[in-house]
Amino acid sequence: MELSLDLTKRYTYADYYTWWDNTRRELVHGLIKLMSPAPTAEHQRVIGNLHGELRHIIKKHRGKCEVFVAPFDVRLPKNGEQDDKRIDTVVQPDICIVCDPAKIDRRGCLGAPDFIAEVQSPATTRYDLYEKFALYESSGVREYWVVFPSSGVQVFLLQPDGKYDEGTAYEAGKIPVHIFNGIEIDLEEIIGC
Repeated sequence: MELSLDLTKRYTYADYYTWWDNTRRELVHGLIKLMSPAPTAEHQRVIGNLHGELRHIIKKHRGKCEVFVAPFDVRLPKNGEQDDKRIDTVVQPDICIVCDPAKIDRRGCLGAPDFIAEVQSPATTRYDLYEKFALYESSGVREYWVVFPSSGVQVFLLQPDGKYDEGTAYEAGKIPVHIFNGIEIDLEEIIGC
């Protein structure tokens, strides 16, 4: 059963949490963003590879961080707001890492993850590179990876001024995972280039 929702109306997480149909959505500043149907096999393969690498790193180094894969609700409140009726942004990043266990609850993550990766598909590139980029930057996500399954990864790091740097492109070799000092992932293990 699909709900009939007004795409021009603003909603909150309290509304979002009541929508029990099979449609995947995100809320950005209260506006509904419909998500595309199931991703391609290539997209899912890349997500699986990256998730496996990150999970292995965390487990090997006995880290307190946790890695999550979509669908996983990340609520991005403004000014530390905790009331579901006031939170108007909920996203489902392809992959996120949360290092503060206090941010995890039974419904997902409340607050900015330390790391987010979005794997690109033709339908999501503009959204991920502009809207989500600005959203993750303003929310304080420390490290943002934009993964292009056929060509590489663009890594953005949050600077002390609260803005992302211009980004670093990786088309081969090892990519540092900056939230874990001295840890790298081989790009070939992620996208098989």
